[in-house]
Amino acid sequence: MRIFEVFHVAFNALRVNKLRSFLTILGIVVGIFSIISISTVIAMLQKSIEEGTSMLGQNTFQIQKFPAMQEGGPGSRDKYRNRKDLTLEEYYRLKDLLTTAEYVGAEQWNFGKTVKFGNIETNPNVQLTGITPEAQPNNKWVIEDGRAINNSDVEHYSRVCVLGKDVAKKLFVSIDPVGQFIRVDGKRLQVIGVYESQGEMFGQSRDNFAVMPITSYQTFYGKVNNSINITVMSRGKDTYDQTIESAIGYMRTIRKVPAGADNDFEIFSNESVMQTINGIKQGAEIGALVIAAIALLAAGIGIMNIMLVSVTERTREIGIRKAIGAQKKNILFQFLIEAVVLSISGGIIGIIFGIGIGNLAGLLLKATPTFPFMSVLTGVVVCLGIGITFGTYPAYKAANLDPIEALRYE
Repeated sequence: MRIFEVFHVAFNALRVNKLRSFLTILGIVVGIFSIISISTVIAMLQKSIEEGTSMLGQNTFQIQKFPAMQEGGPGSRDKYRNRKDLTLEEYYRLKDLLTTAEYVGAEQWNFGKTVKFGNIETNPNVQLTGITPEAQPNNKWVIEDGRAINNSDVEHYSRVCVLGKDVAKKLFVSIDPVGQFIRVDGKRLQVIGVYESQGEMFGQSRDNFAVMPITSYQTFYGKVNNSINITVMSRGKDTYDQTIESAIGYMRTIRKVPAGADNDFEIFSNESVMQTINGIKQGAEIGALVIAAIALLAAGIGIMNIMLVSVTERTREIGIRKAIGAQKKNILFQFLIEAVVLSISGGIIGIIFGIGIGNLAGLLLKATPTFPFMSVLTGVVVCLGIGITFGTYPAYKAANLDPIEALRYE
């Protein structure tokens, strides 16, 4: 038989038994959909996180009270909450000791603030932070207009601030913000600069913030119950790991952590976030593979079962084909192609729905759309393998039917 005739007969057999064919491939659809949709969501999230974790400068890490990403149940945060806050005094001691670092900075955050200029005000979602000057290069905050926070501002408790791009645009539509005065919680601050835009992460702007000297910040909001973050930049990639180890050792000494006890602070870096994400990714992928494996096994058995039924139903047809010259390999190939077509059809439907639903779910999470090429390729190969594996026995059985007995079959 010519190859196009084989495929024509295979598709015709599926068309004649639409409902049976659909129910047969449903397991394939579910299995491939599970793999592709989860792979798509994970790929979108990973891409967005890789873009977003550049929030810290190169060769930079952060020491903080709480982990950057929380794992565990509702009560898992309690052990971190009970830790001592990191203080400005501890920061200055670490800065004096960690001489191998390029920059050692401090920052202290307060969320949900409203910034006002005259009759104009922002939404109550501005992030206000007090910093030392070194926190600016560590966070890749670059001045676009005016000047940055400097040591003199910190030493003299200056009531000045630098605005993120979004805050500046909201308050100062047609005038230069530098030199103007704003109010936060009733406190009057002079704008001395505006930072360059940093873009978005998960669809959320990273420019909706205002920065002031950390000494002025603590004068307004106090030192107690508000842990600082310490940001550190190493002198280069080759000294990065050593700088982290030195910082951990010095912090344990400064905070009097007993020998053998766990650190009572966390190290946050771009690399640590990606390690956490990869751990979550592996767990999700394993779960998807288990679901897919069960669905695909059931689908493969379904394909074998339906092909055996098809062989029985078409016994006389097989006898006629053999009588007019069809060889065993022709019959074998015919039924094997039908099994593969069933499997591939289910795979294509699963891939289409998986990519579509996966990207939709990712967009709801404000992630960047993506196409999981390797997962799609794997799905196609798996479907091909299922069709061949579970279609071989029915095809072999059909190819070995005795033509005389097949012609007598009613």
